[in-house]
Amino acid sequence: MTSEKTRSLLIVEDDLALQKQIKWSLDRFESVTANDRESALLQLRKNMPAVVTMDLGLPPAADSVSEGFRLLEQIMAFDPDIKVIVLTGQNDQVNALRAVAMGAYDFFAKPFEPELLNLTVERAFRLFELQAENRRLQALQQPDALAGLMTRDPEMLRICRTIEKVAPSNATVMLLGESGTGKEVLARGLHQASPRRAGKFVAINCAAIPENLLESELFGYEKGAFTGAAKLTLGKIETANGGTLMLDEIGDLPFSLQAKLLRFLQERTIERVGGRQEIPVDVRIVCATHQDLKALSKEGRFREDLYYRLAEIVVNIPPLRDRVGDAALLAHAFVRRFAQEQNRSAMTLVEDAVRAIEVHSWPGNIRELENCIKRATIMADGNQISADDVGLTALSSDEVDTSLDLRLIRDAAEKRAIIAAMGRVNGNMVKAAELLGVSRPTLYDLMHRLGLK
Repeated sequence: MTSEKTRSLLIVEDDLALQKQIKWSLDRFESVTANDRESALLQLRKNMPAVVTMDLGLPPAADSVSEGFRLLEQIMAFDPDIKVIVLTGQNDQVNALRAVAMGAYDFFAKPFEPELLNLTVERAFRLFELQAENRRLQALQQPDALAGLMTRDPEMLRICRTIEKVAPSNATVMLLGESGTGKEVLARGLHQASPRRAGKFVAINCAAIPENLLESELFGYEKGAFTGAAKLTLGKIETANGGTLMLDEIGDLPFSLQAKLLRFLQERTIERVGGRQEIPVDVRIVCATHQDLKALSKEGRFREDLYYRLAEIVVNIPPLRDRVGDAALLAHAFVRRFAQEQNRSAMTLVEDAVRAIEVHSWPGNIRELENCIKRATIMADGNQISADDVGLTALSSDEVDTSLDLRLIRDAAEKRAIIAAMGRVNGNMVKAAELLGVSRPTLYDLMHRLGLK
């Protein structure tokens, strides 16, 4: 368990005398204070407290509970795991119960008994730590379904969490993104994290198969259904029974087949080509495309009713150029992999190559980067890969941030700099601290405050 002095406690109280009394009563914990909702939210983001004690009557409406309940709602939205202990008046049980119903851990009537408050705060910390440890152990027990995906970008990490949340359900998932962004990696991860992981993962590219063959590829065919149909053959949908079917480039599905796919999604039965029997199939559908299906629907090239059947959960995958720090991170990983494949040990990217990789737009995304690094590991004369080996030229790039909130600008800039530095030095904390011009403990503190791992 964490030592008491490192446990972060936030005390929200506008009465300075009472605030000092609470802080003195809870001096065994590392505490910070706030006297209104705005300062409390600032301390919340800055210190990430595990436990909060708060008064409901806060300025500018200290005689009302509106500010207190608004703060409680914002704390629960920020992190539902934070344990909030509400301090109320002696005859204010109605608001105390309302606070608990909103997610507060417990309530105390003022004036409070220091020993009882200490005990309640201690129990809140223990519960917070036990729940965190339980989540950690559960994560260790479950296989990492997205092990094939490497990222430090906050948006991609959010997408990974979305995939993990959606996986246990049977919802149809649509993955939208440019070619080479990793749609199939996410689809396979979705399958591996689902209860269907013991079943097959079957993928078919709707753009790669001629229209006259695609129907039999999807639905299968009976013996004698057409010339050359010498035996009964199962289609991709039936082959994936009990598992997951990925329909890649769904935007290229011929219009004539869209109605048949829609019927399958509605009825969950298929008819093989040349057959008359309805065959029930239990399969989860994941589709992917780089096209705008809504625009295709308006043009009459994609059925609108099929779109809404497929788009139960829509995941927009950002291109590599928009993923902070990922280009350098992936480049280092590809160098290690391809150097091993080529029996060339200890190959590294020099600084000009990393800078060139960071500023390149990568229109082909991860697939283009992978091919670029593979070529460089083969063609490089020594064990160091330069920008010339990669075939790129380092360019300067300026970022413009329209935000005027200085604290948000500073936090965002620090986060971008740390992620970029970690990507450039391949995760080496000592080198990253040197690159950023800070000590290693300071870098650890910054990463903790900004929620980086």
